[in-house]
Amino acid sequence: MTGLPAGRKGRVCRRPTGQHVLPAPGAAASDSGAPPVLPCAELHLHIEGTLEPELLVRLAARNGVRLPTTDLAELRGRYRFTDLQSFLDLYYANLPVLRTEQDFYELAHAYLTRAAAAGVRRAEIFFDPQTHMANGVPLAAVVAGLSAALADGSARHGISADLILCFLRDLGAAAAAETLAAALPFREHFIGVGLDSAEVGYPPALFRDVFARAAAEQLQLVAHAGEEGGPEYVWEALDVLGAQRIDHGIRAMEDPRLVDRLRAEQIPLTVCPLSNVALRVVETLGAHVLPVMLSRGLRVCLNSDDPAYFGGYIDDNLAAVRRELGLTDAHLATLACNSFDACFAHDADKQRWKAEVDGYTAGAAPSPR
Repeated sequence: MTGLPAGRKGRVCRRPTGQHVLPAPGAAASDSGAPPVLPCAELHLHIEGTLEPELLVRLAARNGVRLPTTDLAELRGRYRFTDLQSFLDLYYANLPVLRTEQDFYELAHAYLTRAAAAGVRRAEIFFDPQTHMANGVPLAAVVAGLSAALADGSARHGISADLILCFLRDLGAAAAAETLAAALPFREHFIGVGLDSAEVGYPPALFRDVFARAAAEQLQLVAHAGEEGGPEYVWEALDVLGAQRIDHGIRAMEDPRLVDRLRAEQIPLTVCPLSNVALRVVETLGAHVLPVMLSRGLRVCLNSDDPAYFGGYIDDNLAAVRRELGLTDAHLATLACNSFDACFAHDADKQRWKAEVDGYTAGAAPSPR
């Protein structure tokens, strides 16, 4: 990973309409006065998965969408899952509250404000246009709202952020190809494509052609693989899709030959521990393979996936693995540096952020962003 591909010009998230979108009342960032936290990049974050119950209720009221309950405690009580599909059922049921450019702006603004408090310097944010278009929302509104929030996140919080468009694998390859074609007029507003949603039964090879088309557009390529699906999904993501980064990838540890390849090529793995436990991919956090991944020299980094549903943002994940897995400051620094090495930012930015990690671990406050 050596920065953006030829011809790219860095940040791509400009305001697409020229309209200044104001944050929701009370949503302005504030300085909490909290002590510095470990600088990091977040590379596996679904913006739709940051829809906290408070915002869900507010948007439902504004847009006339009926919810099964507006009681926040009851809503949070529904966030108990038996597997990936049980989560996806609730996740998709909540998303019709997102209707307008302003809604998408507020969603991303809230995440970036929280991410800044968690030490995030770089965010590469997934979004699922197929879901919103199926709900009757124009793609232009989705892109405009998210892009405006990313621009404001840079100005207010110093967070470098870009969008990655994801295909819903359970909708099939033809739908993915149609989505990419619909999105290409907005090409300047996203830097890559990904593959998410239900994994088992939808192997990466099904999406060979659409990923080849994305590669021809010089888009970065990432894919969810090795969460519920086995190591063979990781092999396909690498060899058939040309994925530069594997999202999740924990089941790769079942295949020693694959582990050797991941280590030799330093292919990034964006692991989400609290998500793995919430979706019963891992029985308990104490049983997670993360320490083994680190010991084997894999380029693994921590992420929060869908933090509104899975019990925490990236700093919560870092705190949890320190507590439950006994990871040291040195381990956490490795995870942070891996996250910067794995991101699609410019090399100069990566080095600057990694220097902040060095300063943090040496006991110095991070330098200005």
